[in-house]
Amino acid sequence: MIAPNPIAECKFCSLVSKSNGEDPIGSANPTHGWLAMELPQPWTEERFHHDPLLKPVHDLFHEAFDRGLRVFPLAIAPDRQYSVPDQAHVFYYRRPRDRFAQFEKQTFLLPTEQIVPLAKALLFEPDDLHPFLGYQQPDDSTRDITVCTHGNIDVACARFGQPIYSQLRKEYASDQLRVWRCSHFGGHQFAPTLVDFPTGQVWGHLEPEVLDYLVKREGSVTELYQFYRGWSGLTKFEQILEREIWMQQGWNWLNYSKSAQVLAKDTTNEDWAEIRLEFTAPNGSMGAYEGRVEVCGSVMTAQNSGEKPVSVKQYRVSRLNQVA
Repeated sequence: MIAPNPIAECKFCSLVSKSNGEDPIGSANPTHGWLAMELPQPWTEERFHHDPLLKPVHDLFHEAFDRGLRVFPLAIAPDRQYSVPDQAHVFYYRRPRDRFAQFEKQTFLLPTEQIVPLAKALLFEPDDLHPFLGYQQPDDSTRDITVCTHGNIDVACARFGQPIYSQLRKEYASDQLRVWRCSHFGGHQFAPTLVDFPTGQVWGHLEPEVLDYLVKREGSVTELYQFYRGWSGLTKFEQILEREIWMQQGWNWLNYSKSAQVLAKDTTNEDWAEIRLEFTAPNGSMGAYEGRVEVCGSVMTAQNSGEKPVSVKQYRVSRLNQVA
């Protein structure tokens, strides 16, 4: 008798989501910053509750969220090319101002026992980093792509994230682009999913044939429409509007500083929202768009692998006008 294979029998949440046509836009976690820390695997729940290194990290970010600090933590796996023995990288990507094009990066390389004290300082005392200045690295323009392969949270991330990570690492990594395996950052139903830094753009349902567009930022930007989860510098409805503008503007839109606000919305059912997005172009010229995002139907999705699918709303931009 052949024993059942639980992985083969599992209904991967990302396959359910993708086969039913769930649009990933608006699913990026809006954040004031990302704190990526080089931490040893495995990243199991048991270790985050009991390991002497991982538990303080876990507790620190719970304290931060309780204080209303929306800085999202990422564990990144040590890499034989990028890592330094007995030391760990910490990358802090923070929102530099209300209107911005990409997150501002600070890089530290320090002993692992200093990760938590540094993280605490970055979160709660960002103007008093004097004890850690000796670990801070010179500013650089290195791009970092972090791919979720965190199978301990959901098997879909390991099953689909690992091949995309391997392809990116093998075919695209360079002196100017590092590719890391990272921990869960939400939305495993969109696996394979990644965050591109320093822009802070989040991607999902990725296929090998679109990686050239994503990495090289050449060709038609519309090829990436269905894979874009959104820009983490904006909230849900703002992300949906921003995608439509980006599709019109093309790649240069990534160099525009942007901010947005919800002018009005359906607070009961979240069926619609009126959004204003303001921008500053690289040449200093300023402008604004206003638009309406509204429900256009629903699809069934599984938010966790093996779970029963549930209905989720889908949205579209029904009106978009440049007003300034």
